[in-house]
Amino acid sequence: MGLLDDKKTKAVAKALKVLGKKNLALIMHSNSFPALDGEDVGFGTVNSSAAKNLIEYISGTFNMLQLGPAGKTKSCDASPYTSTIFSGNPLSIDLKALTTSEWSKILSVKTFTEIVENNPNKNKGRTAYNHASNEFERALKEAYSNFVEKAPKKLTTAFEKYKKENSSWLENDALYEALSIENGNDYWPMWKNEEDKHLLNPKSNEERMKFGDRIKDIEKKYAKEIDFYSFCQFVINAQNVKTRDFAKKNDIKMIADRQVAFSDRDCWAYQSLFMDGWCLGCPPDYFSKDGQAWGFPVLDPQKMFKEDGSLGKGGQVMKALFKKMFKENPGGVRIDHIVGLIDPWVYKAGKKPKIEEGAGRLYSSPEHSELSKFAIPQMSDLDTTVEADKEKRVKKLTPKQIEKYASIIEKIVIAAAKEEGLDKDSIVCEDLGTLTNPVAAVLKKYDMLGMKLTQFVDPEVEEHPYRCKNITKRTWAMVGTHDNRPISMWADDMINTHEGYLHAKNLVEDMYAEADNKDDLIVRMTNDVKFLMDNKLAEIFASKAENIQIFFTDFFGIKDVYNTPGTSGDANWSLRLPNDYENLYNENLKSGLALDLPKILAMAIRARGSKFAEKNNSLLKQLEA
Repeated sequence: MGLLDDKKTKAVAKALKVLGKKNLALIMHSNSFPALDGEDVGFGTVNSSAAKNLIEYISGTFNMLQLGPAGKTKSCDASPYTSTIFSGNPLSIDLKALTTSEWSKILSVKTFTEIVENNPNKNKGRTAYNHASNEFERALKEAYSNFVEKAPKKLTTAFEKYKKENSSWLENDALYEALSIENGNDYWPMWKNEEDKHLLNPKSNEERMKFGDRIKDIEKKYAKEIDFYSFCQFVINAQNVKTRDFAKKNDIKMIADRQVAFSDRDCWAYQSLFMDGWCLGCPPDYFSKDGQAWGFPVLDPQKMFKEDGSLGKGGQVMKALFKKMFKENPGGVRIDHIVGLIDPWVYKAGKKPKIEEGAGRLYSSPEHSELSKFAIPQMSDLDTTVEADKEKRVKKLTPKQIEKYASIIEKIVIAAAKEEGLDKDSIVCEDLGTLTNPVAAVLKKYDMLGMKLTQFVDPEVEEHPYRCKNITKRTWAMVGTHDNRPISMWADDMINTHEGYLHAKNLVEDMYAEADNKDDLIVRMTNDVKFLMDNKLAEIFASKAENIQIFFTDFFGIKDVYNTPGTSGDANWSLRLPNDYENLYNENLKSGLALDLPKILAMAIRARGSKFAEKNNSLLKQLEA
């Protein structure tokens, strides 16, 4: 059964159209998908039968599904934002499917049932990361063994074809897996064998020959383990293709998420492409007096492009990555921290990301003793009265300088999208937070789609870009993402506070411009949490934004947090949509927690003014029935 009946679905579709909305996307990372009864292995996946049911459920209302990074995560860290850039996460495999004739029953029902029965978080709306990590390894090894023994020729032929077509990255990642076994852990800086740390990055012909022999020895010694790793990637890909085709039949497009980080596996394989001794982070701000020391490696500008402007080795790797992502995700790719590709803040490894400790903008620091060789502006282009970590430091830019800042975006990201049959509108630029003048100039020149997160609006700034009346047409608008509390929790904190009053005042001015009782509305909104929440949700639909995203907690009315930035632990990245999500939605709809889309769209239409509302009076009656 769908989310809405046919009549309501048509009314919602028409309302979205008259409000100028092209896309409505549900944000939900793969691990948060529910499971069917008797199939909860402790970790969600978009490839499961339950996920397909959910896709059918939202079809007709949503037309896009924004997923999280899909890479292989670390054994000690569930964060998808430090996962691999090429390899997929084995935890996204639908184990149930491997017990069916589709996969020649290579996984026993007994093993699958044991995993389900032993899931410590069964029916708790939480993933069980450690349980899933251990049990998936056991189950997939059993599946692989049976695959080798009894898989039909059709499957084995497809497997060999997959390995050949993806050898450029698959062989590296599989070799890393073998070396992790050889060295006793999957964190290469701690490997006991020093040579193994640099096998793909020889510095001389002598090392190249020596390392080559070592690789051959490892490949021979761990041939089965290497093939097993490839097998898991093959299964992931096959299931992803099937899911993508299913979503397409239901008029849902998938959007991928490209994290700013590189995994340990990627750092090992491509270490020669990174700057030695430098890390990517964020400068000091309101939230962190010392800045955010992410510790992520920084791509060496000298390896990205050659002198003639063509792609260097680093550029080739990045383009291959984006081509793979666009090919596998026809809805496009969200790029996390777009600043990191255009005007990244870098700092010395082992230091704090502060100016006084050597940090600076990689491409905007002509005064820096080490970074000046990469600088695009000259000293005369800077406002030296503004500190180097501030947004307005670069005061003027020529068209040629903007093109240089845009090199990665234009020659790699946009080019990759076009080669896979997509355009630049398939790129979602996460440009929240610090937005320097060079980044703003690039996004403007190439008319890229950024993001407007209304929870972040400063109610005391009249022209704040996240406020309803200021949100531009060519953007994605949302009340929150995976890094924010649900809007219901935000609204709870605003009630009966001065800050809440300021938000209410702005909302009333923007949403009820023609009202005669504005003061009464402000009082109501300051005291009525449901009224405040509804208006905050309606705000994004009333805005000019052509594209809307809704995080699953906001849609289903779940008052819990998926991720709290800057913290770690089992609570992060573990929230799941409960298996009985339809009942949850209906119950939360009654209490006002879940998003009542017809009601919210009606509010958005009325917020456009009496003339607009009168023009759509028949539609309003359908929505408000």
